[in-house]
Amino acid sequence: MQQERGYLVGLVGVVLTLLWIGIFKFTPTEAEAIRPLIESHPLMNWLFSILSVQGVSNLIGITEIIVAIGMVVGIWKPKVGYWSGLAAMAIFITTLSFLFTLPGVWKLVDGVPVTEFFILKDIVFLGISWLSIEKSKNLIKTDKVSK
Repeated sequence: MQQERGYLVGLVGVVLTLLWIGIFKFTPTEAEAIRPLIESHPLMNWLFSILSVQGVSNLIGITEIIVAIGMVVGIWKPKVGYWSGLAAMAIFITTLSFLFTLPGVWKLVDGVPVTEFFILKDIVFLGISWLSIEKSKNLIKTDKVSK
């Protein structure tokens, strides 16, 4: 039971962050802030050829919001939880990939390599997403066995 509470606390953290950042994506400030991340990413920069800067930010924001809602629904509907967990993993892997695609993201400060530390939170979020997938898979298996 203790493990379940810890998972739920982690899930709440992921969901609140996705919702909050997803909503913030609809602001011009955040759209401009993520522009260099998207422009320098070889798998994402094409989005600017079909959408405006705000349009790309809105698309990312609505995706984050839908995934967050799906992760909550997944507590009761494991199939939704499974697919939302996969989508969350994709979001966090993509975000972590910015550490390798954004020019100048790594700096040397007083001899210590540092980066945009806000990106590193996604390592923990990736783990919670993975747990969500595993929990959902187990619930789906259990449900199939009981039928």
